[in-house]
Amino acid sequence: MKFIHYLEKISGISIYGLSSLLIFGSFFLLMVVWAFKADKKLMEEVSKIPLDKTV
Repeated sequence: MKFIHYLEKISGISIYGLSSLLIFGSFFLLMVVWAFKADKKLMEEVSKIPLDKTV
């Protein structure tokens, strides 16, 4: 029996799918808003971190 069949037998399982979608969607939207509102100078500095060879 596949795993999905076990999930279908649990009552109220659909709320978990909906809640996880809402959490992911709100987090993604928050990150997009933050990216557009962030200081451009800070973004330029942060984008160069992977290329910085000082350890």
